[in-house]
Amino acid sequence: MKKSLLLSSLALTMTLSTASIACDQHGNSGFLPENNLSIGVNDKMAGDMTEERFLSIIGRVEAVYSPIISEMGATLKMNNLWTNNTVNASAQQYGTTWQVNMYGGLARHKLTTDDGFMMVVCHELGHHIGGAPRYDRNTDWASNEGQADYFAGLKCMRRVLQNDDNIAIVAGMTIDAEATKQCQAVYKSESEVALCQRIAMAGKSLGSLLGSLGGNANVNFNTPDKKVVRQTNDAHPQAQCRLDTYFQGMLCDKSIDENVSKDDAIPGTCIKKDGYARGVRPLCWYKPGSNEI
Repeated sequence: MKKSLLLSSLALTMTLSTASIACDQHGNSGFLPENNLSIGVNDKMAGDMTEERFLSIIGRVEAVYSPIISEMGATLKMNNLWTNNTVNASAQQYGTTWQVNMYGGLARHKLTTDDGFMMVVCHELGHHIGGAPRYDRNTDWASNEGQADYFAGLKCMRRVLQNDDNIAIVAGMTIDAEATKQCQAVYKSESEVALCQRIAMAGKSLGSLLGSLGGNANVNFNTPDKKVVRQTNDAHPQAQCRLDTYFQGMLCDKSIDENVSKDDAIPGTCIKKDGYARGVRPLCWYKPGSNEI
């Protein structure tokens, strides 16, 4: 989900495989770790995603964030590649054009819910505006993998979904009991709890997908990753760690209008030094600074 080599034209970009349009600067990875999955429009193994919903989900995020990115002096370009069978997603920057590539193959995976797919869009957007930590603070534009996940729950999903009738939407969903317990511990109004529950289950969709691809589908809210890294991991964390990160982002009750910083990991986020027990970045990928604990 970072820079790839500058291609001669967008048309060429859209015809290349994941190995050429991916998220790291050498083109070796995307939202998911490198994989050979391919899910076509008429694949018998595809889920029930339609092109109309695919475009609508991407369009909702684009409508909210295009003006924000415009204020930052850039243009958000969404490449909506419904017919592309790639099970992944990616982002690049070409000068002031900030690009997100969303592939139909990922949207068609049976474990990708509509909200889960929106969270992937938010993750890719997070590489552009998710803030620190970045891959390289001095030279790289992209927020690292864990931070893009954190931003998806912390700001993006909340901003896009906040005005939906989330109480009614959640009433028609099966919500994990532990997710409900944690949401109710942070948020007090029914609408805030419902939004938290909805975003939690979006993260669970992706956690299950990531777990299934990694050979461990047992990814749950009540089994958080206990790993403690010695230094911040910029690459893809394990599936459980990523679910923890989506969820902790949502459990951070900082205002969506309190911006993150590309150079400082503290603004707009929850840290232990400020008394937060929930909503902090998981230690399975993030090493907090001494001024955060």
